[in-house]
Amino acid sequence: MRLAGVTVEGRGGTDRLLDAVADRLTRDGVRLVGALRAASPDAGSGSCDCDLWLLPNGPRWRITQDLGPGATACRMDAGAFEEAVGLAMSRLRAGRADLVILNKFGLSEAEGRGFRALISEALARGVPVLTGLSETHRAAFDRYADGMATILTPTEAAVMDWCNAAVAPVAEEGASP
Repeated sequence: MRLAGVTVEGRGGTDRLLDAVADRLTRDGVRLVGALRAASPDAGSGSCDCDLWLLPNGPRWRITQDLGPGATACRMDAGAFEEAVGLAMSRLRAGRADLVILNKFGLSEAEGRGFRALISEALARGVPVLTGLSETHRAAFDRYADGMATILTPTEAAVMDWCNAAVAPVAEEGASP
């Protein structure tokens, strides 16, 4: 199983690292599927909106909902999130992906939903998966991975090294003799 996770300290650190890695891999011709957290145009304004950028080429997908001022309930739009998962899954099934990258193994995945089915299907197809991790859901990820995941050093060089090594066998399997 080629599964790896990475955690960067500080708010948004993992998102920035995965975005940089995805950008480099795309420039190197690696075919990506998955979702990264899109930078919010109103970041820093206190807004809790969350958009995903669906790899490889969009669209930007809003997965939170406006509950109005003073709302304290979960802002996650479960329907919109599951639609994003469905689109990513159809992209995995429609074409040959070299690597799946996901912004995080979060609450939905910890509960057996969300991108968890995409992770499982990618791994079953031999497509490596890289995901962001938070300490909040790390134990659930560890249970899911059952000791078979690599936890990466949170540097671009370390993550790129893992990605290049993980993708190399996928590229070799698709090569003509």
